[in-house]
Amino acid sequence: MRAAWLRPRWLFSRRAATALLWTVVLAAVAVGANIVGIYLVGSVAGWGRWLAATAGYFLIWRLCLYGATAYGWVWMRRRLLAREDDAQARRRLVRSEIAGVIAIVALEACLLMQG
Repeated sequence: MRAAWLRPRWLFSRRAATALLWTVVLAAVAVGANIVGIYLVGSVAGWGRWLAATAGYFLIWRLCLYGATAYGWVWMRRRLLAREDDAQARRRLVRSEIAGVIAIVALEACLLMQG
């Protein structure tokens, strides 16, 4: 008989499999976009120069994306608190908000240090 800790339930759940599938799909799309970009520009160095030249446009794109995400978050937060107005739901939301802001700041700091 196997020990219970060798097969954690959360690891083999449908939710974990869906999250893993989405991660693999997004990674494949990112790799595919880079391969197509390298092919269209002609070289890896040319692709790097094109990315550096268009970095400002990508910054504007990310800012618009963050704005849309913040709007959607506020809308979702209002609905969730109307449905579950208890202290535990508020704590979960605050933890999620802090994690999201830290992730965005870390991403932008990493991009800033590269450029």
